[in-house]
Amino acid sequence: MYVVEKEREGAELSNKAVSPSHVQIHELLAARSAKVAVLLKQNPRHEDLSYFLQDIPADPATFELVARFCHGFQPSMSAENVVPLSCLAYYLGMTESHSSDNLFKKALTYFQERILPCWNESIKAIRTTESVFQLAVHLGLVDACVDSIIAKVLADPCLLGEPIFKNPTCDDDSEDYENGYRPNARRRLFVLHWQSEDLTTLSLRLYEPIICAMTHRQIPSEYVASSLCHYAKKWVCSSTTGGERMPNYKTNSPRHVIEAVERLLPPEKGLLPCALLFEMLRFAIALESSSDCRNGFEIRIGKQLDQATVKDLLIPSPGYAKELQYDIECVRRILKNFYTNYTSADVSGLITVAKLVEEFLTQVASDIDLKTHTFKSLAEMSISASLGTQRSSDGIYRAIDIYLDKHRYLTESEREEVCQVLDCHKMSREACEHAAQNERLPVRVVVQVLFVGQLHLRGTIMREVQGSDDRLRILAEEEKEEEGEARSGCGEEEVRTEMEKMGSKMMELEKECYTMKRKIERGYCRRMKKEKASMWREMKRKFGCASSTPDCNCQVKKKKVHPWWGL
Repeated sequence: MYVVEKEREGAELSNKAVSPSHVQIHELLAARSAKVAVLLKQNPRHEDLSYFLQDIPADPATFELVARFCHGFQPSMSAENVVPLSCLAYYLGMTESHSSDNLFKKALTYFQERILPCWNESIKAIRTTESVFQLAVHLGLVDACVDSIIAKVLADPCLLGEPIFKNPTCDDDSEDYENGYRPNARRRLFVLHWQSEDLTTLSLRLYEPIICAMTHRQIPSEYVASSLCHYAKKWVCSSTTGGERMPNYKTNSPRHVIEAVERLLPPEKGLLPCALLFEMLRFAIALESSSDCRNGFEIRIGKQLDQATVKDLLIPSPGYAKELQYDIECVRRILKNFYTNYTSADVSGLITVAKLVEEFLTQVASDIDLKTHTFKSLAEMSISASLGTQRSSDGIYRAIDIYLDKHRYLTESEREEVCQVLDCHKMSREACEHAAQNERLPVRVVVQVLFVGQLHLRGTIMREVQGSDDRLRILAEEEKEEEGEARSGCGEEEVRTEMEKMGSKMMELEKECYTMKRKIERGYCRRMKKEKASMWREMKRKFGCASSTPDCNCQVKKKKVHPWWGL
C-alpha cells in the first residue's frame, strides 16, 4: 500500500547531513520490525521493499511516526493516532519478542493508561478504528474502547444525553440539545473550552454494537432512546434538510440510519414524545425505508396515540403520483394498532383518540380525491371507539357536512352511504336544527333528523309532565298531613289550579308538535314535487316539447346556509 519512500521521508528527519543509503534504512527497519527483517532475509538483493509492503495498513502520517521511531525518535502519540499506530506496529512485527522496548508495547501502554480512563479520549480513539477496523477488532482495541465507554455510562447515564421528556422546553438548535450532555461547574473549572465527545459522531458500524451492548448491560432505556434520538437528528434530519454535515461514512446513509434507529429503540412505551415518533416515521416514508422500519414506528405510535395532535396525523402521501394529499392508509394502520394494544380499563384514552379522529376527518374531508369508502371507514373507527359513552355525533356530522360540500358530484345513493355512519339520535339540538335546513344532506336523512327532533320535543314534554306529577304528589302528601277542613279546602284549590295550568301547557305543547309535523310533511312533499317537476321539465326538453320562449327569470339564487359551528 505504501512504499519505502516514506522511509526516506523519515530518514530526512534525522538531522543528518547526508541521507542514508537503502541498506542503512533497511537495517534500521529490520532492527525494529520482524516483518522487514524476514523480507530482507528472503530478498537480500532488493534495494526497494515497496513491492513487499503494498498492503501495509497505515496512512502516511502513521508510517512517518514508525520511521521516526526506527531512527531513534520517540513517537508523539495521541487519541487520534494511537490505534492506527498500534495496528501498524503489530503488522510490522514491532513486538518485544523481536526487540526490547519496541513500538507495539509503547502504543498499547499509552492506549491503556491515557486513552481508556477518559471518556473523550475513548470516543476519539474508537472513531479512528474505521480505517483499520478488522485489525483493530483482532487486537481487541475496539472491544476495549466499547467496554470503557459502557463502564462510564453505567456510572453516569447522562453521558448519553438527558431523557427527552425531561427537556420538554429544550430548543432543537440549542447547545445543550446538540451535545446531549454538559459537565458540571467543577469540571469546567479545570478544563478550558471543554466539550463532551458525543457517540453520535461515530459511524453506524461502530455506533450500533455499542448501543446493543448498552441494552444488554441494562443501561436505562430512556437514556438509550435519547442517544438514538440525537443520532437520528445528526445523520437523518441534518442530511435531508441541509443542516450540519457529518463525516461521509459509507455505511451512514440516512436510510440505513433511520432503519437502525428503529431497530435499536427499546420497546417501552413513552420513551420518546409522540410528535418525535411521527417525525421519524415521515423520514422513514420519505427515504423509502424497509416495511419493517415503517411498521415498527407505526406500532410505537399506536401505543401512545392518545398523546398525538391532529398535526401529527397529517402525514404527506408518499410517491410522486400522489392520489391523496395525506396518507390515509397509514393513519388507519396506526389506529388499528392503538385499538389492538389498548388494554386499560379507563376509557378516557379511547375518547381522546375518537375526538382526534373526528378532528382529522374534518381536516381531510376537503380533499377532493378522498374516496367515499375510505372516509366512511375512518368515521366508523372513530364511532366504534366511543361506543358505550355519552359522546354526541356532532363531530362526525361536521366532517360529513364538509365532505359533502367538497364532493358535490356524489349521487343521492353515495351521499346516503356517507351518512350511514351518522347517528342522528346522538346529535345535539343545535346540530339537528342545522341538519334540518342542510340541502346537502339526502332527503331521507333530513326526514330522520326531523323525526329525532320530534322525539327530543316529546321527551321534553314527558319530563315536564313527570316533574309536574311529582310536584302534585308531594303537594297531595303534604295536604294529607294537614288537619282542618279550611286548610284542606285551600289545598284542594291549589291542586286544581296547578292541574289547570298543566292542562293548558299540555295543549300548547301538543299544538306545537302538530304544527311542526305538518311543516315537516309539507316541506317534504314540496321538495318531492319540485324534484318531480324538474324531472318532467327535463323530459319535455329532451323530446323537444318545451317552449322555445326563453324564461329570463328561471335562475333563482339560493341562499347559502352557513354551518352552525361558524364556518
